Amino acid sequence: MEELVDRMAALLAPMEAAADPARFFLGTYLRTTRAVGAALDAGLFEEPGWVTTWDVDFAGLYLDALEAHGRDPASAPEPWREAFGTRAAARPEAHVLLGMNAHINYDLPQSLVRVIPPADFADPAVHAARERDHERIDGVLAGRVADEDAALQAAGSRRTVVDRLAAGLNRGAARVLLRESRRKVWANANALHAARLRGPDALTARVAELERLSAARVADLRRPGPVLLRLAVRGFGVTLPPGGA
Repeated sequence: MEELVDRMAALLAPMEAAADPARFFLGTYLRTTRAVGAALDAGLFEEPGWVTTWDVDFAGLYLDALEAHGRDPASAPEPWREAFGTRAAARPEAHVLLGMNAHINYDLPQSLVRVIPPADFADPAVHAARERDHERIDGVLAGRVADEDAALQAAGSRRTVVDRLAAGLNRGAARVLLRESRRKVWANANALHAARLRGPDALTARVAELERLSAARVADLRRPGPVLLRLAVRGFGVTLPPGGA
């Protein structure tokens, strides 16, 4: 966890110096990672060693995409290309929302399959424990909503009177969306695991399918118009269809 925090901080410093809009999501992620570390120290999780491995692996997928985009934007996965393509003048929370969407929908199911081997998926007790720890992350994220809202305001997010009146509603909606997306993520992780059992080609095809769905979701959220309405109608997450390509 310490190495992960150091890697994030090292990437964030030049972004802040250059006023790179990607700093908004990375800054949020860094603070959240520290909060997860504090939750681990406090004994929140059943299997802290596994949660640590998972958290580092999961974050690494985003950081690898971020660095790939810096070298060659076309080399990043499609959901991240969509998220990183958000116009620089967009409000800070837009950059955070789109980054979260790409990371949770595309990276998280893959990371879960990477750190939960087939034997653990097959063991009902272990499988249930992993799912419970997965759900406990929601509590950590939900606890960060108000603080992150304040941090984005401090970073320059302009708030209108309507924004201030709607703040409580938006924070409540954020918690609901996180729970909804986590349920879909767990279902998608199980779908990827089923594909893994069929072989590498089946898994590759399912990941490609997840990449297309996740990129389309980010692109949909980038469209002009009422984002919260689209989220209310379609949800935050994506769902792999039954079967597979």
